[in-house]
Amino acid sequence: MPDIGERIRRMRVERGLSINKFAEKAGVSKSYVSNIERGVQKNPSLSVLGKMAATLNVPLEEFLSGSAQAELKKN
Repeated sequence: MPDIGERIRRMRVERGLSINKFAEKAGVSKSYVSNIERGVQKNPSLSVLGKMAATLNVPLEEFLSGSAQAELKKN
């Protein structure tokens, strides 16, 4: 199952957004987006994920499937 970063990257690419344009539209630094997509940042804040989801025009839950949801329930 793809992790959050992989899902975000796939959706971003499907929409034809470069990482620079996506980061700018979401109001998040390019390096932070890159770190999430590459799996370096494994636990991004819900605030950042919300901005990314809004930019991609998908519900936040779209990012939080499988292991991501299980992890959130632990906390």
